[in-house]
Amino acid sequence: MSQEPPTPLTWADSSTGQTTPDSLLEVSQQPDVVVSLESVSKTYATGAAEVHALREVTLRIDRGEYVAVIGPSGSGKSTLMNILGCLDVATSGRYELNGVDVEDLSEADLAAVRNTHIGFVFQQFNLLPTLSAWRNVELPLLYAGVGRSERRERAQQALGRVGLAERVDHRPSELSGGQQQRVAIARALVTDPALILADEPTGNLDSRSSEDVMALLDELHTSGRTIVLITHDLEVAAAAERSVTVRDGELVDPDRQAAA
Repeated sequence: MSQEPPTPLTWADSSTGQTTPDSLLEVSQQPDVVVSLESVSKTYATGAAEVHALREVTLRIDRGEYVAVIGPSGSGKSTLMNILGCLDVATSGRYELNGVDVEDLSEADLAAVRNTHIGFVFQQFNLLPTLSAWRNVELPLLYAGVGRSERRERAQQALGRVGLAERVDHRPSELSGGQQQRVAIARALVTDPALILADEPTGNLDSRSSEDVMALLDELHTSGRTIVLITHDLEVAAAAERSVTVRDGELVDPDRQAAA
C-alpha cells in the first residue's frame, strides 16, 4: 500500500539564517527504495588503535519491506542501526534514506530527518514520565512546528491506531509495559515516517506483551509500512519477511544473494 508523501521539510541556511525548502528533500514521488547503503564503513579511533565497526556494508530495503537485522553483541548491528537512524554518520560509503543522500547534511538537517522521516521504537520506551500518553506522542510534531490543535488530533489518532484510544490522558506510570511500548509506537507513527526503526522492541516486555507488540508491528507492515527490526532474538526476527545478519562488521544477506 502506498503512503502519502511526507510534508516537505524546511531548513535554516547556515550563511543567511533564512529558512528555505531543501530541494533534495522535496521528492514529488515516493522512491521505491527507502534504505540504500553502498559500501558503508564505520571506523572508530580508540587512542592509537582503530576499531572497524562496519566494513563495506551494502544493503537495500524497498518500500513496504519488513526486515530484521540480527547479530550478537559486538557484531556491529548497533552501529548499523545508528547509521540507519541518522544518529551517526558513516566513515565512508553512501547512504540514501527515502531518496535523500544524508552524507553531507548538517547536524540540524540530520535532526530534522530523524524527526520527520524516521519513527524510532526503543527497548526502553523513552517516554517522559510527567507527560500523558498523547503529550508524549505529540512531541515529534511539536519539534516540527505543528500547531497545538493539530498535534493533539494527530496524537490521539495515532494512539487509537495502536489500541490506546481510552488511555490518551494516562501517564506512563499508569500504563503496563506493553501499553507504554504501544505509546512509543504511536509516537513513531505520528509523523507518517518513511521508515520505522525498532530496536529490540520486546526486550523489556513479558511474553504476552511481546506477542501483542509483534502483532502490532506485523499489522503495520501489512498496511504498507517499511520496518527495520534490530534484534538478537531469532524468534523475534522470524516475524520479519527478510532477515540479514551482521557478523564482525560485515553483512550477510542470504535473500539478496540468492536473488543475485
